[in-house]
Amino acid sequence: MSETTQGGTSGGQTTPLNYSLSVNDIDYPVVADVGASLLSVLRNNIGLTGTKEGCDDCECGACMVLLDGRPVNSCSFLAAQAQNRTVSTVEGLAEAAGLHPLQQLLLDAGGVQCGFCTPGMLMSARALLDSNPQPTEDDIRIGLSGNLCRCTGYDSIVAAVQEAAVQLGDSAS
Repeated sequence: MSETTQGGTSGGQTTPLNYSLSVNDIDYPVVADVGASLLSVLRNNIGLTGTKEGCDDCECGACMVLLDGRPVNSCSFLAAQAQNRTVSTVEGLAEAAGLHPLQQLLLDAGGVQCGFCTPGMLMSARALLDSNPQPTEDDIRIGLSGNLCRCTGYDSIVAAVQEAAVQLGDSAS
């Protein structure tokens, strides 16, 4: 008879792992199965429901978060692999004074309709602007290419990211 070890299996059962995740600069204790996705831990264990589950197959980008500043589909990334790394979600995007310029500009440009893709779009746009503060329209379209939107036609989203690049660039000066 085999023993169940932390994270191991015995008879089809898994033993939960205990660990901590740093999300939006806050450390959260987590108890979750070794195979739990980052998406499920964010939503079900930590209570951050801004990150959405769309396709559960890395196709739509609704679950996009930033891991050490880079966009990651959280539906297929194991939460346990995010230990000792920095996770940023849409909840962490807002600023003390209100919405982040990306959020406000997306609203102003009409880049939000049903809103389902919005959190993932915002996180991909944030990663793009952090790595390329003056993107071209092509850069923006490529940077957002992992995110599907069925409502807006993308033009308003691209325009919002272009304006955010201008405003954020002006505020850095």
